[in-house]
Amino acid sequence: MKIVVQRVKNAQVEVEGKIVGNIQKGFLVLLGVTHEDTQEEADYLVKKLCKLRVFTDENDKMNLALKDVGGELLIVSQFTLYADCTGGNRPSFTEAAKPEQANELYEYFCSECEKNDIHVEKGIFGADMKVSLLNDGPVTIILEK
Repeated sequence: MKIVVQRVKNAQVEVEGKIVGNIQKGFLVLLGVTHEDTQEEADYLVKKLCKLRVFTDENDKMNLALKDVGGELLIVSQFTLYADCTGGNRPSFTEAAKPEQANELYEYFCSECEKNDIHVEKGIFGADMKVSLLNDGPVTIILEK
């Protein structure tokens, strides 16, 4: 499982012209699932994500987590995180999990984040989504398990 975490001032996801997820200060999370992933990998990344201290404190040091700043999560499933471009110019996605497995782990990941008392917004699994954000910093971190 792989997540790309972007610290944002705001972010939203739109499907067919309708905003389906919208947050203010927090993280935009792009989540990719591969074949071997289980709830164990999701649990590890949820814990890391929710405790990730990349918001600045009163001394302008990255020292605060989501809950410390009242931050929110916008979580978007993104199978393209497992693109393999080593064999040519057209990516292969054979390392990405099948949609049924990926969606199950995506939904599990989102629900586990909510259990940490963090407001979670989501994209729509499998949809053609338009994601916009105002990256804060910019701060972008890749976490993998």
